Amino acid sequence: MSGALSRRAFLGTAAAGTAALATGVAEARVRPQDMTPLIGPGYRPTDTDEIGLWAQLERVEEEISGSNLLVDDPALQAYLGDLIGRVGGPAAKDMRIYLARIPEFNAMMFPTGFSVVFSGLLLRMKNEAQLAGVIAHESAHFLRKHQIRAWRDMKRKSDIFAVLAMGAGMAGGAAGIYTGDLVNFAQLGTILSLLRYSRGLEAEADAMGVKLLADAGYDPMAMSETWAQLIEELELSASYRGKKRDRPFSIFATHPNPKARMADLAISAKEVRVEGADYRTYEERYTEALGGWRGVFLDDQVKLNDPGASQYVVDTLAQDGWSGLLRYAEAEVWRLRGRDGDRQRAAQGYATAVLYPDAPPDAWRWHGLMLHRDGRDAEAREALAHYLLMAPDAPDAAFIRSMIATPAVPAAATLGGLL
Repeated sequence: MSGALSRRAFLGTAAAGTAALATGVAEARVRPQDMTPLIGPGYRPTDTDEIGLWAQLERVEEEISGSNLLVDDPALQAYLGDLIGRVGGPAAKDMRIYLARIPEFNAMMFPTGFSVVFSGLLLRMKNEAQLAGVIAHESAHFLRKHQIRAWRDMKRKSDIFAVLAMGAGMAGGAAGIYTGDLVNFAQLGTILSLLRYSRGLEAEADAMGVKLLADAGYDPMAMSETWAQLIEELELSASYRGKKRDRPFSIFATHPNPKARMADLAISAKEVRVEGADYRTYEERYTEALGGWRGVFLDDQVKLNDPGASQYVVDTLAQDGWSGLLRYAEAEVWRLRGRDGDRQRAAQGYATAVLYPDAPPDAWRWHGLMLHRDGRDAEAREALAHYLLMAPDAPDAAFIRSMIATPAVPAAATLGGLL
């Protein structure tokens, strides 16, 4: 494959592989108590084929670790490292985790013990326990040696090395925040597409993941709750788009029965609970760890212009209380959707957002622009002045200053195609 790889094309190949919690529910539920790690600390392969696989993936990890698709925040990276250290089982110290700024619910583990999670996953998690559950599931793939087991199964069925050679020719590039070196991600996606886990392996990872989660003191029901949220989001997204629930680059791309799997996770959670134990979810600690990135990741999601999914994410986060950030994001969903009456709803949303002390600068900007469009120039100037006070070096600061300085200019003359 040659030429540029689009963001969605990459997501498609990645999701076809070992996406977080991927590929369905087993016909018979695997019990958590039956799952034991197959590797321990300091594991290194000894079989020739596994050594070769590790060599390829070690080169991929080296390049991924320097990719500008990754979120550059040492504190957040350290937080994720600590998290995988808690739920990674006996080989936790050998695991590494990278955060890619891609607004999709996805995570993946590789045969050498490194994991990549997408920013869209962090956005959707309501608490630390939910994120820990996804990471525990991915860690279980490594602990149960699922990658090499799937690799060997695939080798029996096809000339996998010839296909992997094609992956080396992949080139990458995408627009906006995704601009970066995608060569290694493209090759990574090719490898993943050839390592799709069977339902049985996914059931093992679910069972062991629940056990790892509970052993670390997290509420084991968090994994089932995560599935419930994702099912509802994808159903709402599909209803807006008039299509089936599955999206080709979502982790549900190959899920035949996600509701049954959610039920299995709930049963397993009950089995691993210890009477009298104190299981926690750590909502406040998670919110603090995300810090300002929650607003960035939410903005990335809204800009996908998938109104059903974005509205569900906003509503889910708002269950813990509305904020200026969430009201602003909701208004943006309506503005970008552009159906009859949505501009008016967006205008009201911006007006509501600025009533909160944490309203982002852009909430004041859009509030002012909407007031200006409606001919309420005095109020518009006040709102836009507040925007400049919050963001004096904004890219459009000079334009906004000129609007404030020019009295009674018709809205159409100043706003152009903004609205």
